[in-house]
Amino acid sequence: MDLNKNNIKKILGIITFTLVLLALLMNMGAVGSWMVFMWGILFPFVLGGAIAFILNLPMAAIENKLFSKAKNRKTARPVSLVLSILCVFAVIAIVIVVVIPQLGKTFDSISEGMVTFLPEAQKWLEELFRDWDVIESYIRSLEFDWKSWLDAVKDFALSGAGSVVSYTMSATMKVINGVMTFFIAFVFAIYILMQKETLGRQCLKTIRAFLPEQAVEKICHVCVLSHRTFSRFITGQCLEALILGSMFVVSMTIFRLPYALLVGVLIAFTALIPMVGAFIGCAVGAFLILMVNPMQAVFFIILFLVLQQIEGNLIYPHVVGNSVGLPSIWVLFAVTVGGKLMGIVGMLVFIPLMSVLYALFREWVNQKSRK
Repeated sequence: MDLNKNNIKKILGIITFTLVLLALLMNMGAVGSWMVFMWGILFPFVLGGAIAFILNLPMAAIENKLFSKAKNRKTARPVSLVLSILCVFAVIAIVIVVVIPQLGKTFDSISEGMVTFLPEAQKWLEELFRDWDVIESYIRSLEFDWKSWLDAVKDFALSGAGSVVSYTMSATMKVINGVMTFFIAFVFAIYILMQKETLGRQCLKTIRAFLPEQAVEKICHVCVLSHRTFSRFITGQCLEALILGSMFVVSMTIFRLPYALLVGVLIAFTALIPMVGAFIGCAVGAFLILMVNPMQAVFFIILFLVLQQIEGNLIYPHVVGNSVGLPSIWVLFAVTVGGKLMGIVGMLVFIPLMSVLYALFREWVNQKSRK
């Protein structure tokens, strides 16, 4: 190999990269601490970007629908942003007003129903396992003394009062830090939404100054694809969850099942979690109804399976459609990996993220095939 100027630069670059990589690997603890520190600094801005992305969906729709023909465009953006924020807070307020009083009544009825339900369940189990002497004797030995349980809880609370007081300050500081983080993120999101066109032009100008035009085109293509995929996924998932929750409220009201409104709202929220969310809501709803009437709980599970089939085969394909464009096996993979890494947030993020990667990989394979 000729040791010309270009080759010497490549060799020096490889050596520098190798030394930096070895230094990072030899100081993994310090690198990890530094990354955690930097993430703590950047987290409010990352959260603000996520809030801006979500608020941009209703804001853009309001701006295009209400102010598309307006002469004074200066007031369109602030008014659209305010209306979007009011819509989000209105939804949260409606859920709080509807759910919290219903939850209070539910817990009261559960505490009253448990006193009668557990002895009846014990008798039913005794009848079921009458021919099994060992199991029957064990069931009979079980005692449900609610008074002793409450006394034990009371003693534990009194004995742990000192530790509770010691943790009060730390918990208060965590709450204050959380509120401050959300406030900074919310203000940052407003700045992004008010100047999103200017920020877009500045980012495009910056990457064009440092990268070749071909790389700039690829980056823009990935950004457009990611924005379209995430927007369609979030919009379709929210609309699908709203339809599914409404179906449960109406059907449970028709069949006179208890907790119709609470279970409908709960399933609507849990349905935002892909694939498994609605089943979580079904489990909680079945438990609540079981405390009132076991046969109604069985009927609720059957109703859930019927509505789930209707929603999955008829409603979901038309509402969400192929907006994500991801085969079922990769949806399962994305939900599993995202849930392991980031919990529920990972499930929501990894499906559109996997869809973007899948679309890019498909384009790359098709391009190679044509060549």
